[in-house]
Amino acid sequence: MPGTPDSPARGVRRVELSTTDPEKTAQFYAHLLGWVLIAEPDGSFTGWVGDRLALRVRAGDPGWLVVFAGPRPRDLAPAAAVDQGRVLHGPWAPEPRHGEPCWVELMADPGVDDFWAGELGWQVRDPGAEFTLYDAHVADDRRAVAGRLTAEGGWTCYFAVPDAAKTAAEATEFGGKVLVGPKEVPTGVVAAVADPEGSVFAILQDPAGWGGAWCTPRRRPD
Repeated sequence: MPGTPDSPARGVRRVELSTTDPEKTAQFYAHLLGWVLIAEPDGSFTGWVGDRLALRVRAGDPGWLVVFAGPRPRDLAPAAAVDQGRVLHGPWAPEPRHGEPCWVELMADPGVDDFWAGELGWQVRDPGAEFTLYDAHVADDRRAVAGRLTAEGGWTCYFAVPDAAKTAAEATEFGGKVLVGPKEVPTGVVAAVADPEGSVFAILQDPAGWGGAWCTPRRRPD
């Protein structure tokens, strides 16, 4: 069954990136975001922050795949899927560390809101708006899992960094291109970057939790 209010997708299980040169692309992200990079037996590369998987890079036509955690594995369009297992990144997961995914945002027309809400059991905070949040409601706790911005581009993954301006400058040094920012938006200080293969991602400066300013406030450990 598609997602229901009783079993909404509470976050992201993993993020994958297809590219024509997995090793070179993985090294770009590893240098930029400080990952430990592992070459996998199937020819893919995985980037790790401590014991958490940040990204899997594999061969294929350039593009992102955001895999949400849910009860029934299936492919969704555009560039998303559902898989069973533990949520690694999301509003109920541990706070994102630097180098980890810290938010996902869909660049699409507002007409897609009903599709994603129906498939993943989400509630749309402001249907039809230029920007809205997709919330998961678990018991009495409602939190933002993803955003949707009226634009073209499909799903975009944000990565947490300590300094967006510094990371953006380093991205150009490593062969990437800064497309937007860094600038202050309601989510926080962000920049949009294209990697050397042209795949677009975003960086978010020192987010307090999943989604930066959209996160449910949490007390940091002393």
